Amino acid sequence: MSTAMNFGTKSFQPRPPDKGSFPLDHLGECKSFKEKFMKCLHNNNFENALCRKESKEYLECRMERKLMLQEPLEKLGFGDLTSGKSEAKK
Repeated sequence: MSTAMNFGTKSFQPRPPDKGSFPLDHLGECKSFKEKFMKCLHNNNFENALCRKESKEYLECRMERKLMLQEPLEKLGFGDLTSGKSEAKK
């Protein structure tokens, strides 16, 4: 009788994170966007309203790389920065 457990038979299937979770970017896939956003915040005395474009780009990067669930930018508060995409949906 064998008592050894065989952990190699199960395969891990990655999936997008649950809504509301925000996993770390361990591979640094969006690091340049994050650094650009953080630099903007620093240069503008942490007034996040002045860095909305950088914030939008960072979130887009995270969504494209499945680090967060895909959401319409309008729902994330960037409707005014979507360059007419919201008008096309009406």
